[in-house]
This record gives sequence, C-alpha cells and structure tokens, in this order.
Amino acid sequence: MELGKDGHRKRQHKQVKTRTTVKYYCTFTNTIYDVLSSRGWKQVESESEWDFVWADREWVYSAFDKMHLETWQRLNHYRNGRELCRKDLIAKNLKRMRRQLEKDGRSDEAAQFNFMPTTFVLPREYAMFVEEFKKVGGIWIMKPIGSAQGRGIFLFTRLSEISEWKTDFKYKPAGKTGSEEKDVEAYVVQRYLQYPLLIGGKKFDMRLYCLVTSFSPLKVYQYRRGFARFTNSRYSSDPQDIYNGFVHLTNVAIQKTADNYDERTGGKMELQALKMYLMTTYGVERIDALFWEIQMIVLHALLSVQSVMISDKHCFEMYGYDIIIDQDLKPWLLEVNASPSLSANTREDYLMKTEMLHGMLDVVDMEQMLRGDEEHVSGWDLIYDNGYIEIDPAQCGYTTFLGAAVPEPEGGRNQTTTEEEKEE
Repeated sequence: MELGKDGHRKRQHKQVKTRTTVKYYCTFTNTIYDVLSSRGWKQVESESEWDFVWADREWVYSAFDKMHLETWQRLNHYRNGRELCRKDLIAKNLKRMRRQLEKDGRSDEAAQFNFMPTTFVLPREYAMFVEEFKKVGGIWIMKPIGSAQGRGIFLFTRLSEISEWKTDFKYKPAGKTGSEEKDVEAYVVQRYLQYPLLIGGKKFDMRLYCLVTSFSPLKVYQYRRGFARFTNSRYSSDPQDIYNGFVHLTNVAIQKTADNYDERTGGKMELQALKMYLMTTYGVERIDALFWEIQMIVLHALLSVQSVMISDKHCFEMYGYDIIIDQDLKPWLLEVNASPSLSANTREDYLMKTEMLHGMLDVVDMEQMLRGDEEHVSGWDLIYDNGYIEIDPAQCGYTTFLGAAVPEPEGGRNQTTTEEEKEE
C-alpha cells in the first residue's frame, strides 16, 4: 500500500474516459425513472441487455441466479441486503456486534452500537420479552419485520393485547380434522420512545440517505440533504392516545390520510432548515455533536453487518435511514430501508430527490467521468473508505457535512421533468 507524505493511504487515480450511451433497465416510474431518462441514457426493455439496473429487490436477487454479469454492469441492491434492512436482522446483527466487542474487552466500542431501542423478535423471543416487560412496563410498539410505510404497526401497554404471539406457532401437518395451523406473522417488539423531541408540539423523525459502493472494503457516502417527517396532530404521551396513528406515526402514507394534512409542505421540513432551527434553539456546538452522532449511527449500522454481507463489484445500494431524537437530544435508529420511497408529494420534495439521485448516479459513475479520488460528489460526501474520513477544517467548520447546503452542479444540469410537465 502506497502512503502519501502525511502518512495516510494514497488514493489511486484512474484514467478518466467516457463510455458510449448507458443502457438502463428500470422497474419504477417515479423520480428515479425521470432522472435516468433526463441523463440521456437509453432505456431498454430486455432484462439482459443493460448496463445499469434500478429494480426492486426480488428482481435483483433473481438476476444473480440466472445471469452472468459483465464487469461493467451495475445493480442497485446487494444480494443479502436484508441483513441490514429487515427489522429483526438488523437488531440481531447489532446485538451480535455488541456481544463480540464486550467479549473482547472493548466495552467503550460496544456502547457505540447501542442506538436502537430494546428489541425482541416475536414469537421466537416472547419469553424474553415478557421478562423485560414485567421489569419496565410502559408503552411498546409492534412492527411486522418485512412491512413498510407504517403498515401493521401498533402500540400497546398490556400483554393481553399481543396474546396472538404468546405461543411460538409451528407449522403442524393436517390432523384428523384436516386443518392446518400456520405460523403467526413475525413481528419485532420495541420499547417505544415515549418522550421524543418535539417541534411545535409535534413528533418528527428524520429520513437520511447513504450510499454503499462496496462492503469489502467498506466504502460509504452520505447525502447532505434529507428531511424531517412530522405528524399532523400534537403529540401526547398519555397511554389513552396510543391508538391514534396521527399522533404517533410519522409515515407519510399514514399522515396524508388525516383531515388536517398539509399538502403544501407534505408534513416535511428540509434537513438544513431543521438543523438551523435546532442550532438556534440548543446551540451550535450541541447540535453539531448531535449530527455527528447521527452520522456515526449510519456508519455503525453498516459496520455491524459488514462481515455478513456478500460484497459484489456489480452492486451498490442507496439506503434510507429513519432516525428519531429523544427529548435529551439522543438519536436513535428506527430502521434502515433498502428501497426508500422515491415518490414525491411536493414540488420541493421532487426537486430534492431528483438532485439526490443525479448525485448518486454521479458517484456510481457509469459514464466514467470521475478520477477515483473524489471525496465530495454532487452533495454526496465520502465518510468511510476502509476507515473514517476526516473533514478538512478549511472546507467545513463542523464535524459533518450532514445538513449542509448542496453545491450547484458544475456547468449546470439538464432539468429533470415529470411526465405530467412534459405534456403541459
């Protein structure tokens, strides 16, 4: 390994060149389709004659089983991405990481992976959960392990409300009656964060984005922008209100059905505006530290699964992290999404997501326009490359670029338009 004058690893430059028109295959019709179309790439209908694929996970998983991939072909999911993005598996991997570090006598490092609320998988860990529940009581939240957009989520305060998961249902062959007993749907149960940080009396969480271009070695970019998602109703910690999803669940799919849903803002606040508000309220130093802690959550979640992920040179993945902050300004990881929603519910949301996706494609670099040593590309900042990337104080006065402004693209960028705008 060649070292520079400062003793750090010297980055290898690659020769800059351009390829012919990129051929893409896409199974979505939202912002990613608009972005791919606006780059001058050629859409193909064939499921084999492509250079770049953006598809759902099931399509990508099947591609590995039936296709031989050429060196230049890229897909938007890793083969076993569920290790990070399924609620039960990320909880398992974080616990495993903490146990291993504690076993090695590295208690301080183990504590850095304690950023997910106490979690159990039901029905498998029902007995362990009951033991904990009897100790602490309070409000708990149930989530299906494989669902999204708030589907199937509910809160409870009594064990009788989850009696369906009391027995570890196993598949049983048909008996004399000819009936079969099926598995109960697997859920995770988590200690509910009863006292979140509020703005204007309302609960919110944050949607952030990171891009992994390799798991071996681990290479991670983080996007500067994101947004906070707010509930429509004022928050209440009263157990009598736990069944009101408009009070407790920030998912847009739920909140947009409320009578008082704000279509103008979509119930969202841009990340930079949120950061500025928090700095004004709690001080620059404290919020800078908070955003650094959030960036570390992004990284440590990835580090917890690095050893079990199948790293393939054909793959990259953009993850959507859901982070919540409690009243003590401690950040917590709620979940990681392998297919974060790329639909937009406001014009501002559309512009943010299309710019983010353009930048993501700049990093993936199908056109081969990069040198290979860039640390900042179109709002995406390299934060880990087989080791932490330190910020140059001359570039940024804070500990992280998260929540900073995204620079305008050099030379501008072709305007991305929706199909509706093209018809007007």
